Amino acid sequence: MQTDAVSRFLRYCVWTVAAVALTGCSMFSRSDKRFEPAELTQYPAAIAARQAWSASIGSGSAYGFAPDVVGDAVYAATPNGNVVKVALGSGQVLWQTQAGMRLSAGAGSDGRTTAVAAADGTVIAFDDQGQEKWRTKATSEVSIPPAVGAGIVAVRSTDYRTQAFDAETGDLRWSVQRPGPALALKTSMQMQIVQNLLFTGLPNGRIMAIDTASGAVQWEGTVSTSQGATDLDRISDVVGAPQMQGPLMCGVTYQGRIGCFDLSQGGYPVWTQPFSSTTGMAVDPVHAYATDHRDTVVAFSLIDGEDSWRQDALRNRRLTAPVVVPQAVAVGDLEGYVHFLSREDGRLLGRLQVGGGAILSPLTATPRGVLVQTGSGNLVMVEVN
Repeated sequence: MQTDAVSRFLRYCVWTVAAVALTGCSMFSRSDKRFEPAELTQYPAAIAARQAWSASIGSGSAYGFAPDVVGDAVYAATPNGNVVKVALGSGQVLWQTQAGMRLSAGAGSDGRTTAVAAADGTVIAFDDQGQEKWRTKATSEVSIPPAVGAGIVAVRSTDYRTQAFDAETGDLRWSVQRPGPALALKTSMQMQIVQNLLFTGLPNGRIMAIDTASGAVQWEGTVSTSQGATDLDRISDVVGAPQMQGPLMCGVTYQGRIGCFDLSQGGYPVWTQPFSSTTGMAVDPVHAYATDHRDTVVAFSLIDGEDSWRQDALRNRRLTAPVVVPQAVAVGDLEGYVHFLSREDGRLLGRLQVGGGAILSPLTATPRGVLVQTGSGNLVMVEVN
């Protein structure tokens, strides 16, 4: 009985940490204005942002949902079980299907197979006409969008196991597990398939590269190590998606560090800096961009990790991870605004409200602009000029 009580207490604690880190705890905001969301200010707009199209795709949103762009199509899912394919240029819904159960993550696609996942570990795959191909079970709950490519559907479950299923048959191809910490955040995380390697961040502050064909671990890099005396203090999850820029692989952790590794030199660490993020990062050829746990947006030199600029005008507005478009860096916030910042100096360039409440899903950079999955279950394309 005592062990059960301790377990319940620890689960409560980690959700308390997540609530404070990800949503801005109201008990602080009532007594300490430092934790209140910054008021939006007026400034001369330097870019024009407009809504190009909006498509209703289902109901609700959550951290495990992110639209996946493949060519001229967008694949997306919502917690109520809807799975859709939408034309990137127009927002026309090309097909829509139902998974038949509530979903916890999705969608991942390579344009031939589209996969989603449910809280009980069910993984469901559809063909490119929206017809179900197969369904199978992962070892536990999946709250990270599946990664699809190189002939596999890869999922990472809450028992810290990464599994790959054959994209055509659903048969298990391989499974990799690493020891995990007692507590972990539930926030925006994504995996990436690049050149037949699956890159996944782990709750222990590490990034792992797995061969998609064999499941052999090709490389592991440590972004940060856990610090502190308690399980809460030692949470150091890699958040967001690992980011590639040329030979560099970059990642950021909560209560840890941000850094880049040179994969052409065997994954040698190029630089790291102390940092804490709850959402993730983005890169371009010059900078690595990240939002910290207080929602200051920071640009680091991709060469040596030195600060290039910091923008705190959006503090405590529960920002998404940044995405890079040619004109700016974009972040979403708790009121459904998409903000655009200068890549050179971080100044605010413009904003647009897309509605639907807080933006929980990661923004997606596309050739047309910034794709937003809103809290109310819409896909919105924001064009920037």
